[in-house]
Amino acid sequence: MSVAEPRRIVLFRHAKADWPQVTDHERPLAERGRKDAAVAGRKLTDSGIPFDLALCSTAVRTRETWKLAVQEFPQRPKTVYEERIYEASPGELIALLNETPDDVRNLVLIGHNPGVQGLADVLSGQADGDAGERMHRRGFPAAAFAVVSFDGSWKSLEPGAATLLDYWAPSE
Repeated sequence: MSVAEPRRIVLFRHAKADWPQVTDHERPLAERGRKDAAVAGRKLTDSGIPFDLALCSTAVRTRETWKLAVQEFPQRPKTVYEERIYEASPGELIALLNETPDDVRNLVLIGHNPGVQGLADVLSGQADGDAGERMHRRGFPAAAFAVVSFDGSWKSLEPGAATLLDYWAPSE
């Protein structure tokens, strides 16, 4: 694959979590979260993006979100469960994405706020259509995702280098 071809990243926040008496890392999805994760999976399938790789936080709620969403995909991408995504800042997430092999064209990152929303904001130097306005108006609720695109190698990904192509939230 040529590094000149645009790359796409979907920044996907985990679905609505429950609040049982467990550590934050072990919190499972709430019933609404299970439903929204499947709907988000269908929306991602509708986008037509063929994912090469999924990077998923090791937290229970992100793993459950991904398990339900990916069931809607025609083909499951390689999935890596990455503990560095949990509680990561936008800068830490960019550093993680910079490690991605250049044969990966399209990637989905399943993570947490405020990191995922912050990363969408930091990466997006511009936005197509009303995607940026919708994302800023709605924020980044549970099960929301943003699609960003950039040119170049993964090592070249930096703040402002991407274009926000699309945004979706369960209430959209």
